[in-house]
Amino acid sequence: MKHLVKPSNQCYETYKSQLGRFLSFNFSLFLKKTNKMKQLLKLEELGQFLLSIFLFTQLDYAWWIFPACLLLPDLSMLGYLVNPKIGAHLYNFFHHKLVAIGVLMVGFIGELPLLSLIGVILFAHSAMDRMFGYGLKFNDHFQHTHLGWIGKKQ
Repeated sequence: MKHLVKPSNQCYETYKSQLGRFLSFNFSLFLKKTNKMKQLLKLEELGQFLLSIFLFTQLDYAWWIFPACLLLPDLSMLGYLVNPKIGAHLYNFFHHKLVAIGVLMVGFIGELPLLSLIGVILFAHSAMDRMFGYGLKFNDHFQHTHLGWIGKKQ
């Protein structure tokens, strides 16, 4: 269900070069095969990921803890070994930003640094996943997400 018209290649190249010159940075990763709204949402997720790095710096942990724990929420994919419904529910629980914010707030208010760390990691991981196009899962198939299908179109 596509509602947007794909811009011409010439329009894309002009936009890309003007944006690149303006920002002096190559955003081709964000601009490739995406529309402006998707670009905006990916930049928003990048901002949330950077916020999570800042929040992590406010905790009293060594720097290497952040990258070491960043992929741990993906262990929730093990639920797919049971079936797609359980897998989707487990995955979505550990990738939902409201859960991450709730855990972070309980840790912050209760002065529980480990809980704060868990909340920051969950939030950072969810933002990173969405930045790369991985969304919350529907329970019919692992590749069916709220952002669309992952990989080849089904």
